[in-house]
Amino acid sequence: MLIVSVKEGESIEKALKKFKKKFEKTGVVKQLRRRKNFEKPSITNRQTRIKAVYKEKMYGGAAEA
Repeated sequence: MLIVSVKEGESIEKALKKFKKKFEKTGVVKQLRRRKNFEKPSITNRQTRIKAVYKEKMYGGAAEA
């Protein structure tokens, strides 16, 4: 549960901004989106390998001749 301390005389907009920042730091929304669009671990691993090969081609293989 998130608790936001509000000082006396502080505007609601400022308190809401604090709440939103704390909520974003928890990572709940990111986790929900990741769970909603479940991806098999084998597909995730394949995509990371493809990205690594691409990066190696772009940045690591500049000395080929």
